[in-house]
Amino acid sequence: MGVQILNAEAGLMTIRLTGKLSYPELAEAHKEAAAILSAQGKMRVLVVADAFTGWAREGDWGNLSFQNENDRYISRIALVGDKQWETLALLFAGQGVRSVPVAFFDLGELAKARLWLASET
Repeated sequence: MGVQILNAEAGLMTIRLTGKLSYPELAEAHKEAAAILSAQGKMRVLVVADAFTGWAREGDWGNLSFQNENDRYISRIALVGDKQWETLALLFAGQGVRSVPVAFFDLGELAKARLWLASET
């Protein structure tokens, strides 16, 4: 499985990425996440890319409708993964071009990512 929402409670949604992410998998996860966000309200998002191998080529990867419709429900996004994916993951997550703060942390920095998500600055 490329993307899986592990849980969404106490204001934190945790998502796991593994293997190669396909656009249909992302679209389905976006649909599930949007339903959770609209039901629960403002959340912080933790994305853990464990054994992630990248993105499939096919698909409308430039589609920003999820961001446009749901960023109002997201307060922060922390990406945790192998350093080799840092630049591409931050570009994919829209760091610097969306209203939501986005940060990347190495796989060994999960605790640091959780602290950043809990902080206000």
